[in-house]
Amino acid sequence: MCRTVALQICLILVLSASLRSATASPDDHRYNVGDHVPLFVNRVGPLNNPSETYQYYELPFCRPDPVKFQKESLGEILNGDRLASALFELKFREHRTEEIWCEKKLKRDEVENFRRAVANDYYFQMYYDDLPFWGFIGKTEESWRLDNTILRYYLFKHVQFDVLYNGDRVVEIHAFADPNHVVDITEDIEVVVKFTYSVLWNTTSAPFETRMGRYSRESSLPIHQKIHWFSLINSVAIILLLMGLLALLFMRRLKNDMRKCSIGDGEEDKEVGWKYLHGDVFRHPQNLSLFSAVVGTGTQLLTLFCCLFVLVSIGVLYPYNRGALCTSLVFTYTLTSIVAGYFAASFHCQFVETGWERSVLLAGILYAGPLFVTVSILNTIAVSYGAMAALPVSTIFVIILIYTFVTTPWLALGGVIGHRFRSDFQAPCATKRFPREIPPLAWYRKTPCQMFLAGFFSFSAIVLELHYIYASLWGYKIFILPSILFVIFVILVMLTAILSVGLTYVQLSVEDHEWWWRSMLCGGSTALFMFAYSIYFYVRSNMSGLLQLSFFVGYNACLCYAFFLMLGTISFYASLMFVRHIYHAVKSE
Repeated sequence: MCRTVALQICLILVLSASLRSATASPDDHRYNVGDHVPLFVNRVGPLNNPSETYQYYELPFCRPDPVKFQKESLGEILNGDRLASALFELKFREHRTEEIWCEKKLKRDEVENFRRAVANDYYFQMYYDDLPFWGFIGKTEESWRLDNTILRYYLFKHVQFDVLYNGDRVVEIHAFADPNHVVDITEDIEVVVKFTYSVLWNTTSAPFETRMGRYSRESSLPIHQKIHWFSLINSVAIILLLMGLLALLFMRRLKNDMRKCSIGDGEEDKEVGWKYLHGDVFRHPQNLSLFSAVVGTGTQLLTLFCCLFVLVSIGVLYPYNRGALCTSLVFTYTLTSIVAGYFAASFHCQFVETGWERSVLLAGILYAGPLFVTVSILNTIAVSYGAMAALPVSTIFVIILIYTFVTTPWLALGGVIGHRFRSDFQAPCATKRFPREIPPLAWYRKTPCQMFLAGFFSFSAIVLELHYIYASLWGYKIFILPSILFVIFVILVMLTAILSVGLTYVQLSVEDHEWWWRSMLCGGSTALFMFAYSIYFYVRSNMSGLLQLSFFVGYNACLCYAFFLMLGTISFYASLMFVRHIYHAVKSE
């Protein structure tokens, strides 16, 4: 027992250390003139396939002997970062002109590798003083020979680094390739290349504290701000429309129904449809263990999203903070597993005191299980391609240890707490022994149609921002700010709750008392539209290849599945509060 507790503490400390190493540097980024500033090469890959990246030295660049790899945190490894030493020497505020990087004779196979990289618009990524920057490997040009067009491939052999500094700190860096310094690699012949670079330093008034803000500058452009405002206005208009519709149609009719019940004298014709269900509406849902697990997992994911927004607001998470997001996801998911166990067991025990262990077990694998299968398949594909997205065996082993010795005990602890402090389900009306028969329903009152309506209205309110979210996730620019993302998330939650209440009332009005699962499915249906739009986004993009397709579909499926569970839980809670309210307000016979 003591060894298990000690192992749990060690794993939590590892996660904490990973989070700290991903969010801060051991020094204060201050340098004197001539000081060495750390520069690391990271990756190369085709521009149109953000998931298809390879180690920088997979291309036959000049390399130091030996190549020293930076020690990475768990989040950086999950993010696919592999920082390595480079031959460039960019000392603080020291200008360099036509500095020889190296001179190398490229063999035929190396020329072929470079030509294939140029044909696929390969870029490189490096880090200088923890600032990421990018550049291209080469270029292609069309040349005319008689009546034929020949595509020629050129490799850039000179890179210019433009560095901006403020006082004794680096604020910004860019890398530019000189189109006049190229070597033709169209033919499969050996060629001698002299690689050079230049460094130009300039002052700037931009403060060091805001240097990462330029990576979100794309979202502040006037055209994008107009679209953001239009999206917000569109979302607010839909909310006001639905709230007005709910107030005029449902609430007005609901008041009339309650008035009939309050002045009724026992006559059968005075009773309204949903009042007939007072003895069945609080009957626990079918597959109680699975339903409890969905409630627990959905609540956990909602807590996780709220924690991420908090981390963004306090400055822990920001664009291109290496591995911070992945580390935060692992750390937060591990700690919030106690939330899943508590809510799954607590909800289950409100109806049945036995069998809550199964609900807790299902809560532990309901999302983690499909995620593990998806990541395993994607990792196998990445290994076959030799891509940086492939996880090392040691990392997989660490993740399994974390889930086994930290996540699982926290999940079980939450289940025990939920069982110990359980309470009976507070139903306003007594449940009848035998369920009431549900009358035949028209097609537009059945679950698929209601799921379509609920998902479509919620999706239409966020579709414009969803495009920018996908463009930020599967691109190289940040098109949306965290503040706007938070507002859209709040709007989505409000729409989900409003639509859930309205559709639940419609369902009860036709004497259909099985509202539990339907409310959850209607709320989660927005995720189905989100996934369908992701496929549309992929078709319209320039992404290609099995590796990129599998990663795009796999990770989007996991993301949309998380939203399905989370929004479904929000929808259920909204419907539960509504149903309790209306049956509290009437006389039950």
